[in-house]
Amino acid sequence: MENSQPAADHATLSAKGFRFAIVASRWHDSIVSRLIDGAREALAEFSADENAFEVFRVPGSFEIPLCALKAAESKQFDAVICLGVIIRGETPHFEYIANETTRGIGEASLKTGVPLLFGIITADNVAQADERAGATPDNKGFAAATAAVELVNLYKEAFGTEPRPVGVAHR
Repeated sequence: MENSQPAADHATLSAKGFRFAIVASRWHDSIVSRLIDGAREALAEFSADENAFEVFRVPGSFEIPLCALKAAESKQFDAVICLGVIIRGETPHFEYIANETTRGIGEASLKTGVPLLFGIITADNVAQADERAGATPDNKGFAAATAAVELVNLYKEAFGTEPRPVGVAHR
């Protein structure tokens, strides 16, 4: 499937000096672990500092928005990368979890003004989810972390938002 969005100039982007939270579910761990690896790979590709990110694991995707909100409110992170997997089953549970997770992440971002990136895979089956957690650049964790780097650079340039020093909370 072709991406219709024009590509950002990644050559000018840098994660250096920025702090990132990665909030990831433990449900479907074998897939989510690959999303986390993809996010780490993207941050490294953009020269993130060694201690530039912290990973928070939550039970499932439904719990991601609250943890992401807490991370954003802590003022320790420039962006929060949300990673999880929701696979359709035979009941309406999929719709409830997918809708509320999406809504919660969006609301948390608007409430805090901190970019919260949506790296939640919603799939009809495990094979689809596996495919979206594969090699870069198709890995949704890699894509979400890349978007996080793009946004923190945009906010710094457009709005003068300074990176959060490692280990220092801005309260």
